Amino acid sequence: MAKRAFVTGFICLAALYSPLVSAQTGSVKGAIRFPDGAPAAFASVICRSANQQTVANDRGEFSFKGLPAGTHRFAYKMLGHESAEDSVLVQDGQTSFVTGLLDLKPGELSEVVVTGQSEPMTLKNSVYQVRTISSEKIRLRGATNIQTVLNTELGIRLSNDMALGTTDIELLGMSGQNVKILLDGIPLLDRGAIRESLGQIDVNTIERIEIVEGPMSVIYGTDALAGVINLITKKGQGNRTLNVNARLQEETANDEYSAFNGAGVHNQSVNVTWRSQPWQVSGGISRNNFGGWQGGLTGRAKAWMPKEQMLYNVSLGFQKNKMHLWYRFNGTDEVLKSLGNINVNSLVASDKKYTTWRWFHQLQGEFNPNEKLSFTVTGAYTDYSRKTLSTNTDFATGQTTLSLEPGSQDKSTFNSVFGRAIMHYKLNPSFLIIGGAEYNFNEALGARIQGTPTIHDYAVFLTPEIRLANEKINLRPGVRFIHNSVYNAPPAIPSINTKLRLSPRADLRIAYAKGFRAPALRELYFWFFDASHSIRGNPNLKAESSDSFNAFFNYTLAQSKDLRVNMVLGGFYNHFKDRIEEAVDPENTAEWSYFNISKFKTTGASLNTTLFWKSLQATAGFQWTGFYNQYTEIKEQDLPEFDWSPELNLNVIYNIVPLKASVNFSYKYTGPRPRHQLVSSQPLEVRKVEVASFHMADLTLNKSVGSMLTINGGVRNLFNVTSLTNTSTDTGGAHTGGSTVPMSYGRSYFLGLAFNWNKTK
Repeated sequence: MAKRAFVTGFICLAALYSPLVSAQTGSVKGAIRFPDGAPAAFASVICRSANQQTVANDRGEFSFKGLPAGTHRFAYKMLGHESAEDSVLVQDGQTSFVTGLLDLKPGELSEVVVTGQSEPMTLKNSVYQVRTISSEKIRLRGATNIQTVLNTELGIRLSNDMALGTTDIELLGMSGQNVKILLDGIPLLDRGAIRESLGQIDVNTIERIEIVEGPMSVIYGTDALAGVINLITKKGQGNRTLNVNARLQEETANDEYSAFNGAGVHNQSVNVTWRSQPWQVSGGISRNNFGGWQGGLTGRAKAWMPKEQMLYNVSLGFQKNKMHLWYRFNGTDEVLKSLGNINVNSLVASDKKYTTWRWFHQLQGEFNPNEKLSFTVTGAYTDYSRKTLSTNTDFATGQTTLSLEPGSQDKSTFNSVFGRAIMHYKLNPSFLIIGGAEYNFNEALGARIQGTPTIHDYAVFLTPEIRLANEKINLRPGVRFIHNSVYNAPPAIPSINTKLRLSPRADLRIAYAKGFRAPALRELYFWFFDASHSIRGNPNLKAESSDSFNAFFNYTLAQSKDLRVNMVLGGFYNHFKDRIEEAVDPENTAEWSYFNISKFKTTGASLNTTLFWKSLQATAGFQWTGFYNQYTEIKEQDLPEFDWSPELNLNVIYNIVPLKASVNFSYKYTGPRPRHQLVSSQPLEVRKVEVASFHMADLTLNKSVGSMLTINGGVRNLFNVTSLTNTSTDTGGAHTGGSTVPMSYGRSYFLGLAFNWNKTK
């Protein structure tokens, strides 16, 4: 039986592989030209169906060899110009020619986005104001994590928690618990307010990042008050292909470095994708090792904790006719180490090790019975745990024992189940109906979790799209109905998004939305008592809610064959109610807890300009954000209602086409972050405090060597920022801090090598 099974399996594999080795092949030659007949020199040419890419020569000419017989789709791209596509019939043993003039003039923003849309559509046509960060921009930054990609984006601020070894995010003046992080539209589970999942997804698997500013609670539910950041993973293209991507990158941590291990930052990754219609299989692994950074500390202690991280991904896809199914697994195995100094008297050092496991399974299906009707079904399961191991090492004897201090040993586990079904029905070209149902289940286990709490959340939503006046007016009203088993959720969440096409060059988007944020399990049931913390969860919390308004005016200032300049002027206002904050428990002043105690507002304006000129692409922006001063309500004080903070950014990409090289410069100025602080209640005294401003800049060089290798190198944090001065005397209530805020480990240098190999049968 075993022999028969082996032979049967071998025959099946041979049958599957035989089309690859016996496929008939041909060639394609062509030329790309502008409408005036001038050659589109050094434009990119992509054969989508075969997953091959090349660059035209200085006469706009290109060629492909060994393409399977059949019809192939070709895409033609040039920096700052609208892409174009064409179909070519390839016959066995023959060369096909692409002729004619291809219109590559700068035009509409043709990049396709999916976040919050009724169907995939271009940025130009989206009713939402969406920002995208493409895979090309990610590659040119030499990024080894998603935070590096986001840290110079306008309106986004990152902050670091040295005690937890995590990085939090702020969008439009609102902290991480109000920012929804999605992976292919599926929410990522975090333990609480910190959006640590950003650092636990492999950036090498990301095709692009879509950022939508403003509440998206109708479609995506809780935590989407400030907006959503959707990480879109790479999907294979072509009929029969094998693709291998590998990457090696080394980086210093300021002036600390040891080759390939120990001090510094060490990144290695490999991803393999095999595709043969209708199947696709891919898998990859990345190792990210950070040796920590000592900074101004001495002995064994480090200002930045060492981190060892392994990231895994596996996916299986099936696509045929009107159905597309795929499964994806993302795994994280992460270890952070907090090393203590040796006590000079006892010769004992106390260490902590934080181990995180995240197993994230997602299953998605798309069904299109006809041109009018489509269904999308999504399911996900997350198993997340974090373990704290505290030890004492006696350096006189070499013996290591477990710490017996309260809270020194702990393991918390968080599980979630997510399901969503969405229907899209196009009644006619002017009226679309989008409706769906969603289910969320969350549970938490651990010594610091009170009991074994579970939360069930049910929701249905409806958001039709109405296109009027020959699509010059686009309306997107929406409503979400919610029922939750634990917290007091708002029963209905409304929204309205409007897009007005004022002229071929000008668009105006105006939106109102009500948002909400559910109390996290950590805020409801987390008890944390040790030598420096006394925090008790509050199971009686209500959900935060908000009323938000935003408007964006998009205008194309210039448009020609070689030049396009686009401007976006925006403004926003957010009013929060029942904001959840830590505060002293009035019934026990020795403890802290979570309460719905305050309202909060943010407001501001932004101006963003994008320039495409030949091989140059640049974006420059300015944002002015106001944060509500809660003490303005005290009549005895003459205080401003908002504390204001500016931001300025510049991102430049220049392609040196003849050298197959590029230069990327990214810069951001983050102004002082002011707030008012109560110094004394008897007599009443309020004073202004702030976190200092800083400049952050990266410079990256990329050079292609042959068709498969790319070398990249550069400098991060050119201004050598490490920590910021903080004039506050109270740095966080139950979580004490110092007079500085950690920002980075300073200027670092990196060098990397990327390998990309494609085999088409």
